Parts: sequence; C-alpha cells; structure tokens
Amino acid sequence: MSKRNTMPGLRLKGDIWHIEKRCKHAEGGWLRESTGTASRIEAEEYLIQRLANVRQETERRSLAIYTFEEAALRYLEDIAHKSSAVAAAIHLDQMLPFIGHLPLEQIHDGTLKLFIDNEAKRDLAPKSINNALVVITAILNRAARVWRHDDGRPWLRQAPPKITRLSTKGRQAKAYPLSWAEQDTLFKILPRHLADAALYAVHTGCRELEVCMLRWDWEIFVQDLGVSVFVLPETITKNGTERIVILNSVSGSVIEARRGIDPHYVFTYRGRPMKRLHSSGWRHAWKKAGLPTHAGVLKGVHNLRHTFGRRLRAAGVPLETRKALLGHANGDITTHYSAAEIDELLTATEKVVSRGIAQTPTLSLVHKNAQMRNVGKVSEENKKGHPKAAF
Repeated sequence: MSKRNTMPGLRLKGDIWHIEKRCKHAEGGWLRESTGTASRIEAEEYLIQRLANVRQETERRSLAIYTFEEAALRYLEDIAHKSSAVAAAIHLDQMLPFIGHLPLEQIHDGTLKLFIDNEAKRDLAPKSINNALVVITAILNRAARVWRHDDGRPWLRQAPPKITRLSTKGRQAKAYPLSWAEQDTLFKILPRHLADAALYAVHTGCRELEVCMLRWDWEIFVQDLGVSVFVLPETITKNGTERIVILNSVSGSVIEARRGIDPHYVFTYRGRPMKRLHSSGWRHAWKKAGLPTHAGVLKGVHNLRHTFGRRLRAAGVPLETRKALLGHANGDITTHYSAAEIDELLTATEKVVSRGIAQTPTLSLVHKNAQMRNVGKVSEENKKGHPKAAF
C-alpha cells in the first residue's frame, strides 16, 4: 500500500494517518500532527477542519480579536496582588467551559444564559451568581478601556455591554444554624473529604474559600502555649486583611488527621486542593439528612460559619471575642496577638466543643419556630385541600 494518501498532506504511519503539510498559517510553516484515526475518510475530514481552524486563528490574531479566556488570564495577572484574585479565579474556572472560547464581542446576556442556568441548577443563590457576573463586567471594561493591542487598538473595540444581574429582592436566604443532632446526621452522610473540611469549618467559623485554600505553610506554632494556629493571608479573606484561626480540640484533631496527606494543602480531593465544599456531594447529603430544602433557607456550607457563631454566643462568649474568632474587620491588626490573648481566644473557642450549649433557649427556639412554621403551613394546605375538615 502507498504510504501517501490521494489528498496532499496525509501520510500513513503504521495504522494511523498523520498530517505533514505546508501551511503558511502554522508555526514554522508546517502543520505536523496525528489525526488519531486509521480511516482515510476521517483523516481527510480532520485535515480540512484543522486547516480551517488554523486559518481562522491567524485571521483572529491579525485582527486583534481576543477570546474571553485570553482576557480572563490577563485579568488574573492584573489582580494577582489583590485579595479578590482567588475568588475571581474560582468564578472563572466555572464559567470558562461555557464562554471561554467566545470572542469578547460575543459576551452578552444571551451567551451567558447557559452559564447562569448551570449555576442556578447547582443551587447557587442569585447573589453568588451575581458575584461571577461582576467579574465578567470587570473583564469587559478592562478590555474596552485599558488593554491595547500592539498597534494601539483596544482588545474590545466597542462599548462593553451591560451584563444584567439577577434580582435578589425577596430572595435573601436565611441562615440555618445546625443542632448537634443535625450536624451528626449530615456529617455521617458526607464523603470523607467533605466531612473533614466541614468539621473543621464548624469549629473555626472559616468561610468556604478559607477552608479549601488552607495551606500548611500558614501554620504557626505558638511556643508559649504549645499549640498551633493558622494565619490566613489577605488574598483569601473576605475583608482583605490577615486573619488568625484558633484551633480548639476538635478542629485541631482534624488538622492532625490531615497532616502528611498533601505537602501543600490541608484539605484535598484526589490529590488536588478542593475548589468548593458546596458540591453535589454536599447537596445530596443535606437533602438526605432531612435538612430544609425549601426556598428562603440557606442550604450551603456557610451555615457552618453561622452555626459556629451562634454556639459562641450561646456559650456566653463576648461580642468582641466572637468578632476576633470569626475574622470580622474591626480596624485592628488581627494577627498581632500576644500569647495571653491567643490563650483567651483558645479558651473561648473550646467552649463550643461542649454539646450542652445545643440545648440553650437560643438554639432550641430557632429550630422550634422553624418547625412550627412548617407545620402551620402544612395545616393551612390541608384545610384548603379538605374543606370539610375546616373549623
């Protein structure tokens, strides 16, 4: 059999057709690659498509037409020094499969619909989706007003379109602090990697990003107390300042159990740092645990932070101490603590280990009221559905 195909540029090597064709648009003037197929017809179709793609890419470059993915990478380079960089990278990682390949001129409400629908399907709140849309708006604005091609043309040669944000009116979900029984049920159902991270979160009050990105080189050993703390950099905290994380006996045991699994990150999944805790595994476990799924109730991992804060309050921990433990900005440099002050914080956070605080009126009343509202709602529906039973 001839090693050459009837179509110029294809050569059979073994059982697979390979491209060897001069192409002025390809790097070095040659296009050399495998078609990955033993079928001559499929190889010819592949070659035709590749030549078209290479030509289109060259034309796009010559016209200085940039894709959203190129702009996204440029944006991350620009804001690498800011605290918002990590959160922006997580948003972009989620949206690039939907719009990354599109030229900047094609980014608008219509092309964003698939991404928005996917985020809503993941049960993300409108506010969270809007945070991602803010990143898109920032990229388009920079492409139109800041970034320039070699010849001075802007990356986006038209006024950036207005990206419509989702309405949050009347849709602000209320937090749902967990009781100890609910926590036990939920954590038993969660996959191991999520259960470890959730147990750490509910005993430290850390936000989702602060848990997922937690690194071993942020751990500091306090010699005077014989304990470790974590100092989070401003790049991952919400308020853009450093935050100290105090470990009580439970969160400390989680850290020790994770030690040695990965050299860089504390919480990993399949050898990589976790991108999010509010995953399909979390949603499945939340529902299976019988926790509320109706509209208006927060169903995500941020409830763990609310649970921590509520338990601190129920245990009688003062407001200023609660703020320090939750990393609230209060104008102070929150990582400059003496050993005595860290010991005071440690004593406070150890109070939430006791399960006795679950029976305080504060927590019990919240759950009782929620249950009564649900019962009342069902009763009203039953009355409407069964007129004869109404009084």
